[in-house]
Amino acid sequence: MRGGGAVVNLSSVAWMFGSPDMIPYTTAKAAIVGMTRSMGAALGPMGIRVNAVAPGGVMTERQMRLWHTPETKVQMIERQALKADLLEDDIADAVLFLCSDDSDMITKQCLTVDGGLR
Repeated sequence: MRGGGAVVNLSSVAWMFGSPDMIPYTTAKAAIVGMTRSMGAALGPMGIRVNAVAPGGVMTERQMRLWHTPETKVQMIERQALKADLLEDDIADAVLFLCSDDSDMITKQCLTVDGGLR
């Protein structure tokens, strides 16, 4: 067995806000962080890094079609410290970083990518 590698789980910033109308979703996304930490401890001796990414309000086509309007999109951006759309590529870049050798000593962490929303 060669060993090593990286696992990146996907959480969400939603659980950090304690949304009363999303209890099952926020519970599951919070559990991802606990699972990430436990898996990191279990797999670390094999050289496997385990991390999570917690995206904020990513403006996907689906989000815009199902939930957001142009007005709610502007409101989301106004709540962020960085005043720009959070896009799928922003999340993909974080995942790629956590899979790369540049993060070879990072494990059991949850990287928030939310434009400073939280």
